[in-house]
Formats: sequence, C-alpha cells, structure tokens
Amino acid sequence: MALFGKMDNLDAGSSEGQNQDKEITDVEKTRVLIIGSGPAGYTAAIYAARANLKPMMYEGLQPGGQLTTTTEVENFPGYPQGITGPEMMEDLKKQAERFGTDIRFGMATKADLSERPFKITIDDKKIIETDSLIIATGATAKYLGIEDEEKYSGSGVSACATCDGFFYRGKDVAVVGGGDTAAEEAIYLAGLAKKVYLIVRRDELRASKVMQKRVFDTPNIEILWEHQTKGLFGDGVVEGAVLVKKKGSPEEEEVRIKIDGFFLAIGHKPNSDIFRDYLETDQVGYIQTVPGTTKTNVPGVFACGDVQDTVYRQAVTAAGTGCMAAMDTERWLAENQ
Repeated sequence: MALFGKMDNLDAGSSEGQNQDKEITDVEKTRVLIIGSGPAGYTAAIYAARANLKPMMYEGLQPGGQLTTTTEVENFPGYPQGITGPEMMEDLKKQAERFGTDIRFGMATKADLSERPFKITIDDKKIIETDSLIIATGATAKYLGIEDEEKYSGSGVSACATCDGFFYRGKDVAVVGGGDTAAEEAIYLAGLAKKVYLIVRRDELRASKVMQKRVFDTPNIEILWEHQTKGLFGDGVVEGAVLVKKKGSPEEEEVRIKIDGFFLAIGHKPNSDIFRDYLETDQVGYIQTVPGTTKTNVPGVFACGDVQDTVYRQAVTAAGTGCMAAMDTERWLAENQ
C-alpha cells in the first residue's frame, strides 16, 4: 500500500474543532452507524449491509481515507497488477453501496455514548441516534510541518516504510525519528535500500535497547546524530534533503544528503478525540478493544482500523477488522434487541 502525501485526518469521520452550543432539532435514527471510511469502514459497511442491517455511513473529511492520497497499491490481495489507491477505494465504496449502505458525506463533530441510542452530531447540524456504532476514523501520521513534505506528496515522501519501501530497492533513503518505530522502519528499509540515513534530532535514540542494537548492527544504516530536516530538494521528485546539524549551537552547520525517499517515523495521532470521554484509550488516544474482538468498553460500540491499531496500520489489516466489527455488531444486536 503506497501511502504518500500528507495525511491530515484523512480516515477521520470525526472533527476536533469547536462545537457550536446550540440546540439541534434535526434528528434521524438508524440501527448501525459507521463513522469514517477507508478499508475498515467500507468493509464494515459491506458486511453489515449483507447482513441486512441497513447501515448508515458518514465518510468524513476525505471519502476513502488515506488510500485516496496514494499512487500504486501493490500489496493488497486480489490486484496482481496493482491498483491506485483512489480506484481501490472507489471499488470498495461501490461494493458497499451495492448491498444497500446509505453512504453520506459529513463529519462527526460530537458524540454522546452515555446511553442508548447513542447520539452522534454531524457537522454541528444534525444528530444521528443509533442502536450501535462502528468507529473507523483512522489515525493521522505526524509530519514535521515543512513545506516540502506537501510539495513532494506522491513523489518520495512517505509515512509508511512497510507500504512504500518496495519502491526504493537499491536506492538511498532517509528515515526521520529516534524511537522504536523509526528503528523498525530503518531496519526494514535496510533490507531493500542501498543505504538508509536515520535522522535523529538528539544525540541518542529513544528506541529500546534491543532495537538500538539492531540498528547499530545493520551496516547500511548511518545515523545522523543531532540533525534536523530543513527541507527537501529535487526536480519533481525527492533527490535530496537539506539538514541542520547541531541547530542553535556554535557548531551549527547545513548538511545536504542525496536520497530518493524520505520516510517519516515520528508517530501517529488516532482520530478519537470526540469519543475519549466515554471510551478507554491508551495514552496516545488509540481506542482499546477486547483482545480478539472490536468491542470497546461501551457495549454496542465497536472500533476497527487504524483508530485502534498501534502495530500494523495496513489496508488489509484494517479491512479485516472492519469485517470483525460488522460481525461483532450483528451478533450484539441479535442478543440485545
């Protein structure tokens, strides 16, 4: 799955802006509400619709989620020649619609999960009362915030080494970050790329000792200590990065490296803010589910995809949990209605 480009709440069917304090009189009811699209949301919709649950879906800010910002997707089963992200998401959407999913454009801006039916406010204008809720709002990759990340969107900037590393076989790449994720991605890329620069802001790694040793023992990983990224350069595609070494010190200097790919590994932010008053999350905000299920601590509320996945964050695993969420919802409704 190629995940190029800046991902600002792309899977999110939720909004983290301020809500308007006004009475909303437009209320609609449904048995199953799915918030967020992408592989998890659309797969949940397909399964729920085939079970005759007549699900309603609000797609969020970017219908189709993160995959709509991609180029080629080569690792999703069933596409031997590969497919673009937008095309694959359109296929999933059509499949969900074919079975009767009511797909709508809109953002969830507020949630009340204190009692059933649950109340979800859409765009601060409408309330959906639902007997069950499937949350598929995704997680947003964190970016450095430099202009060139957007400039080279789809042309060498990535937030997923597992997704995009295949495109950089035998080339030079850079990974930004100093934690376990950065270490893991650097090691993964080292098995594909000719050389991997690990750009570390500090003079030490935050990664676990085990991961640090693996990085140090990988010969084609070069750690650039106390370096920060200033910008990227290249004619249409990434050809190099401009770094600042020991920024703010008397020894500060500008460093330029030649690379073909620039990978961000500084974390993700799950799009779960409007639910956190009711649902158990980890410290970062990932929704906690009962192991082996998509059940949350609130009966009737289920979470699938990247909003609850701290490990894999792949299209195929998101789709799998979307299937689980729909099946969990169907069984729960059968037992509670």
